[in-house]
Amino acid sequence: MSPTRIADKRVLFVMATDHEYGPHLKARMSPLITGVGPIEAAVGTTACLQQLQAAGELPDLVVSLGSAGSRRCMLGAVYQIERVSWRDMDASRLGFPKGATPFADFPAVMDLPVLLPDVPHASLSTGGDIVGGEDYDAIDADLVEMETYAVLRACQRYGVPMIGLRGVSDGPGELEHLSGWTHLLALLDERLAVAVDQLFAVLQHEEPAAGITG
Repeated sequence: MSPTRIADKRVLFVMATDHEYGPHLKARMSPLITGVGPIEAAVGTTACLQQLQAAGELPDLVVSLGSAGSRRCMLGAVYQIERVSWRDMDASRLGFPKGATPFADFPAVMDLPVLLPDVPHASLSTGGDIVGGEDYDAIDADLVEMETYAVLRACQRYGVPMIGLRGVSDGPGELEHLSGWTHLLALLDERLAVAVDQLFAVLQHEEPAAGITG
């Protein structure tokens, strides 16, 4: 897997599954497909970054993109992630705040660079469960999905900045079948591709994008 070259930047796009990788995104880049969930995302991203580091080709930027659920954000819309948390972590019985990783040197909620002026911002919760129904009430974030926090932690190990782009595939009503997730993926492919085009434009600008260095 080689990063996509955008002007003088190497950009690695990371997605969970090729279900989300439609013709519009295929026309623009070839992502790393890690598999679904935080474990697969962490393992896949780490292995890829290790190989790229050994080849002297670490990316200048990683982009985690795909779908997400939400009851706060507009169905079918694309958002750039301004902060991300991991909802599975709960060591509160040992006196740690819920969401905080014990004995770690990073906070429970981590900010991400937001580079695209025309794409709205949202907060994101990563976890190993599919969220639906009343489960949303317990989550203090605009969006939910299963990979971005894990991808971020892998990136931090290698000193590579990361941004997140997510399109809302589901949330209103009850999510009971696979089709409840997949029915908007074709639309999100098109809209995520528009956001990727905006990212290309930002990275091709003469001035360095905020939060990204060559």
